[in-house]
Amino acid sequence: MTIGKIIDGKAYAAGLRDTVADGVAAFLAQTGRKPGLAVVLVGEDPASSVYVRSKGKMTVAVGMESYEFKRPVTIGQDDLLDLIAELNQDDRIDGILVQLPLPDHIDEASVIAAINPAKDVDGFHVVNAGRLATGQEALVPCTPMGCIMLLKDELGDLSGLEAVVVGRSNIVGKPMAQLLLAESCTVTIAHSRTRDLASIVHRADIVVAAVGRAEMVKGEWIKPGATVIDVGINRVTDTEDGKSRIVGDVATAEALAHVRAITPVPGGVGPMTIAVLLRNTLVAAHARAGLAKPEGL
Repeated sequence: MTIGKIIDGKAYAAGLRDTVADGVAAFLAQTGRKPGLAVVLVGEDPASSVYVRSKGKMTVAVGMESYEFKRPVTIGQDDLLDLIAELNQDDRIDGILVQLPLPDHIDEASVIAAINPAKDVDGFHVVNAGRLATGQEALVPCTPMGCIMLLKDELGDLSGLEAVVVGRSNIVGKPMAQLLLAESCTVTIAHSRTRDLASIVHRADIVVAAVGRAEMVKGEWIKPGATVIDVGINRVTDTEDGKSRIVGDVATAEALAHVRAITPVPGGVGPMTIAVLLRNTLVAAHARAGLAKPEGL
């Protein structure tokens, strides 16, 4: 039995961060300033706090300026929008990221809409979503951009391949489909309510699983020789010892007998997300300075 390749997202992300660091040094030499990334954190959610600290460390590590704005969970929506307006006007800052989710009393869509699209390094603003959908230059959501980078690194030219994206979120599923279309793939968007999902997945050369259900995509669904990108991060508890572990949306152990290559969970797509965030910030800095996008990004 042939075992598929495990795609090393950590290694690719490290290489991307090195490329970004070189680009940051060149930007500093050209402009006399460092690109700046502002991260807004509302509340004290432990997972979000850890993630924000990690972003800050990696931002500094590639030579950028990191700005963190922590606000209490009780902050009013108007006060948060005022902060976004200040960051939009701050010339030190090239990228603005508001850590999601936000408290229930704050409308996430309004906050995202308030960010200057030129500084929207998460790629969530409707302007960037529209530009992506119409084939124009855009700041693209970090996770799908990381996925397409891994796919092109593994497969080279994606033109003509059949791709199935399982998941239809604005953050991953929809932009992922747009990126695959831009690479001339034939794309199907499936989801949890798709009829006969197994047969649809089975015809795909590329499967991107981003539905948020632990091991929903079974190994036998995978077409032999397909490449699988597993975006899912699900915590499950083993019934025997009560310990929890992180698994993806794909039953990886089963899928290994079928795939050409697959991303592991953890260690696959996850490391790419922050690396692409740094890439997006550098791209945004170049655009704001009237410079061409750096080569290799």
